[in-house]
Amino acid sequence: MPIEIKMPALSPTMEEGTLAKWLVKEGDTVKAGDIMAEIETDKATMEFEAVDEGVISKIAVAEGSDGVKVGTVIALLLADGEEEGESTPAPAAKESEPKPSPADPNKTGTEAQPAKEDVRDHGKPADPKPAPARQDGDRVKASPLARRLAADKGVDLSGVKGSGPNGRIVKADVDGAQPGKASPPTAAASSAAPAASPAPAPTPAQVPDIPHELTKLTNMRKTIARRLTESKQQVPHIYLTVDVQLDKLLKLRGDLNAGLESRGVKLSVNDLLIKALAVALIQVPKCNVMFTPDQLVNFQRADISVAVSTPDGLITPVITEADTASLSSISTRMKDLATRARDKKLKPEEFTGGTASISNMGMFGIKQFEAVINPPQGMILAVGAGEKRPWVLGDGSLGVASIMSATGSFDHRAIDGADGAQLMKAFRELVENPLAMLA
Repeated sequence: MPIEIKMPALSPTMEEGTLAKWLVKEGDTVKAGDIMAEIETDKATMEFEAVDEGVISKIAVAEGSDGVKVGTVIALLLADGEEEGESTPAPAAKESEPKPSPADPNKTGTEAQPAKEDVRDHGKPADPKPAPARQDGDRVKASPLARRLAADKGVDLSGVKGSGPNGRIVKADVDGAQPGKASPPTAAASSAAPAASPAPAPTPAQVPDIPHELTKLTNMRKTIARRLTESKQQVPHIYLTVDVQLDKLLKLRGDLNAGLESRGVKLSVNDLLIKALAVALIQVPKCNVMFTPDQLVNFQRADISVAVSTPDGLITPVITEADTASLSSISTRMKDLATRARDKKLKPEEFTGGTASISNMGMFGIKQFEAVINPPQGMILAVGAGEKRPWVLGDGSLGVASIMSATGSFDHRAIDGADGAQLMKAFRELVENPLAMLA
């Protein structure tokens, strides 16, 4: 029997993806480990490997298809020596249309009996008669993707003729429909139970009559929008800012880079700040936490998520065990992770997890800003530019020093203001006396 190849979950947060490119075609022979397709997840474009050996008998989802749900059948594979006519597989899903469950009244397949298809809410099968054609007021048969597209376009599904199995409306039918052109619902349809009526579609933003171009949202941008909106809506942020003198850290960086030159390692200021934040989190463990509805998770090591800007949006590769890692290791790993993040080549385990985050916009000349917490983490550190400012020196005299403003955003459900202040104090002391974080 043909093997169903389904849309995989290539990241912990992936619910749907874009089938960016097929690297095989119908009739090709594949074996375990062969790269079959490139799939765009909410974080990166990743390669999808075959796990079975056989011949690609059917490609059910065309490349370039958006919104393909995890678990959707995207291709069929015939095992070695198997003929396509030996069995009759269930029809492959179209685009992101999920495969009907046995209890689905829209189920396809000739083996299903009418009496089993027509089961009412109370669990009593109806008379074993053929199901009548859809009448006004009956539930519209449509795939979830078709319903979503219809809502976005303002198309009334009751007036759309379905081309799918048993008259089911699919994506192609909605694509061919025009907003406002569908026939209006009849009196019978308007008297249907409220539960059967689709939810009203949100009103799209009105685009001004100004010359413009439209850019399709990537899966990454959609995920960023959703997660940051949830963070600001659900996480009570508290912001704490300190000014930090950088002169000793800059001198140490210069000395270390002179010694590391023969190894091809060049430390950035950000490398040292990652280390300082990690050590500070170990010193103030009440800030190295994650909030859940039932418990507070206290982490025993500091894994730092570092914000990296890419053409498609922000991604946060993780420097694991940053509190115990050497500066040269942090620097080497960070350069590699940042490069692969911009090339969309990160593995899921390289951008998930993390106990806290750091975002540095100093290279853009930003003096100070407040970052949005990356749930489910408990805090993020926002780092501004180092600049020469008037400063009261250690002997009490007024002078000029290199000063940087750093702002911590804390989840106030998990971290009290006093504990956040302790962390910011520990971070400042480590930066101003950087040898302490190397001990």
